[in-house]
Amino acid sequence: MTVNGAAPAPFVHENGHQDGERQLLLDVRDIKKYFPIKRGLLRRTVGQVKAVDGVSFQMAEGETLGLVGESGCGKTTTGRMVLRASQPTSGEIWFRHEGQMLNLTPMTRRQLKPIRRDMQVIFQDPFSSLNPRMTVLEIISEPLVIHGITDGDELKARARELLEMVGLRVQHMNRFPHAFSGGQRQRIGVARALALNPRLIVADEPVSALDVSIQAQVLNLLKDLQARLGLAYLFVSHDLSVVEHISDRVAVMYLGGIVETAPAQQLYQDPKHPYTEALLSAIPRSNPDQVSNRIILQGDVPNPANPPSGCPFSPRCRYVQDICKVEKPPLLEVVPGHRAACHFAKELELIGIQH
Repeated sequence: MTVNGAAPAPFVHENGHQDGERQLLLDVRDIKKYFPIKRGLLRRTVGQVKAVDGVSFQMAEGETLGLVGESGCGKTTTGRMVLRASQPTSGEIWFRHEGQMLNLTPMTRRQLKPIRRDMQVIFQDPFSSLNPRMTVLEIISEPLVIHGITDGDELKARARELLEMVGLRVQHMNRFPHAFSGGQRQRIGVARALALNPRLIVADEPVSALDVSIQAQVLNLLKDLQARLGLAYLFVSHDLSVVEHISDRVAVMYLGGIVETAPAQQLYQDPKHPYTEALLSAIPRSNPDQVSNRIILQGDVPNPANPPSGCPFSPRCRYVQDICKVEKPPLLEVVPGHRAACHFAKELELIGIQH
């Protein structure tokens, strides 16, 4: 990896193979986020909620990494830490800015400001994420004003360009958010995220609040923008059917950690972790004649303040063995480019989705 001042290096995949065409953009190293549990009159810390517990991954320029898992697994918290909207308890976040890999973790808000131009976010709720008292023009141009990039006629010209880029009419720039549908409001959010020409966008459940037909339109828009602008997406979602259509690689999270990561097609067809198999079994089949072997997980997600010993998934796993209850499996490569945190990842024959 490159560090401050060194020449940029090509992106190296997690399996060790080099991709000479794309450079490393984001390198997340063992980040953790613990929230203290305070009780009593003196508010003493009696425990820790381990929302994110040792997550590591890399992203290349122009790549889409899907981050999936059940609600409460820590995927949104991970996205917030990547943006430094939330300070990690420990770990490092390296990001390429102006040809250098920089460690964002110790930086102050002032030091982060120029880097934030390269890192933007698309929020889940397209209504609450937009200020109802601001017009579309004001919403889209606000990032430009904050960073002092342009003003006056140039500001309006940039706003028109962004609106056309996301498929909205420039005549509507003086309207307020309530005058638009959910899909149109999300397009406004996308336009705002694009205002500063970012290189990385964290998309936090960007289509979960939209109708299915509108979801497809927004996903196609994101893919078109990626091809046109060379964007990289950290796509956070609980819906594996959505992630499948937009992601180059997928990372599956459970109880604050990544349990499997692989190229999207490989993960969907040949999962190596029992939790991934269960998630894939819940995806509705497009062919009504295809038999769905739905796997119903027993019990609830363990308490992140008191995780189980050994493998975090062991209380709900139908393949559990004695070793799973006492020894936590590391995230290791099973086949080239495919990693899983399971003691029996090489022995189990799990069922994926065959298209």
